[in-house]
Amino acid sequence: MRTIPTILTVSAVLAVSLTACSGDPETDSAASGSPASSVTPTEQRSASPRLAAAYDGGVQIYDATDLSSVADLPLEGFVRLNPAGDDRYVFASTADGFELIDLGSWSEAHGDHSHHYTVQPRLTGVDYAAEKPGHVVVHDGRTTLFDDGTGTVRVLDTGKLGTADAVIDEFTVPAHHGVAVARADGSVVISVGDEDSRSGLQIRGADGKTVAENDSCPGLHGEAAAAGGALTFGCEDGALLVRGEQITKITAPDPYARLGNQAGDEDSPVVLTDYKTDKDAELERPRRFALIDTVAGTITPHPIDATYSFRSLGRGRGGEAVLLGSDGALHVFDTAGRRTAHYPVIDAWTEPDDWQEAMPVLEVIDDVAYVSDPATEKLYAVGLDDGKTLAQAGTPGELFELTGA
Repeated sequence: MRTIPTILTVSAVLAVSLTACSGDPETDSAASGSPASSVTPTEQRSASPRLAAAYDGGVQIYDATDLSSVADLPLEGFVRLNPAGDDRYVFASTADGFELIDLGSWSEAHGDHSHHYTVQPRLTGVDYAAEKPGHVVVHDGRTTLFDDGTGTVRVLDTGKLGTADAVIDEFTVPAHHGVAVARADGSVVISVGDEDSRSGLQIRGADGKTVAENDSCPGLHGEAAAAGGALTFGCEDGALLVRGEQITKITAPDPYARLGNQAGDEDSPVVLTDYKTDKDAELERPRRFALIDTVAGTITPHPIDATYSFRSLGRGRGGEAVLLGSDGALHVFDTAGRRTAHYPVIDAWTEPDDWQEAMPVLEVIDDVAYVSDPATEKLYAVGLDDGKTLAQAGTPGELFELTGA
């Protein structure tokens, strides 16, 4: 079996995560519960990438190279998973808030080489309280948490995850199903809305003052980062493009075009997004996707020979767009929208009416696509260069979400 490539190395600053979170939870305004306990790492000969999979009852941790089970962490309720940004931790959105999970594998750069370490995956006990935990966004060395229930925005230093002083900014906006993206200069790009709708974006400067605002984005949902620091946010008639302190509207070619879910690549100026044009549909199963060119300022729809879901979007190592179709195949496109590959993986499926029901999930890491099949309760690792199955494994039940480190 071909070895699945090493995913990403992380900065030596992550060594701070090896020590216990020493702050008192009662005096820390962000985190509650027991801080992460001290752990002793084991050095490995090579990187040991991990994959986290949420199911009804917990989070299963897999070795991403061969899909062997590493740990099974119990968590009750409908759990959503989000990359935390440092290639070691992930955030689980639970009924209580954002809970930090240690996948137990990381690399530290050391001159012209790296050292690789593992510990047993665990629930760290670090939990950022939220009434309705929403989007988690990683950008510019910042991890931003948005609480839909209260409008609380917490900005974490990604390099200090698991420590008491990880929170570097915290403020509140009107509660809504929103999103916030913190940037290295201290500014934060935030959605504008209320309990019923979203209408646009605001850029909040490091001093807390409004730098720019744009309210021309009905139904704003979803975000992605592209090359050159560009950020895109989906609207129901196109997208908003943020570059520096400028917010620009990019209009879609169709009068109604909802771009609600996006997949970016910070080395590519092109963003992959879904493309829905039936305003009256309770659930549209689209047969087109779109590519946003953040340099040209254009949105270009492209046909696909199957429908797909919001869990079907990914980006390959070279920036290629990857979609898991309802025909059970991986459809691979270059950044000009030309299909370059078509790899059958699972049987045909139909997106359920309820988004919280289990459906096939796609997670792409480097040049490997991970595909879950709830119908057979199996998980597959597929090479994007040739479509070969690199590994497969059974799952503890229907999987709802996947994310890796």
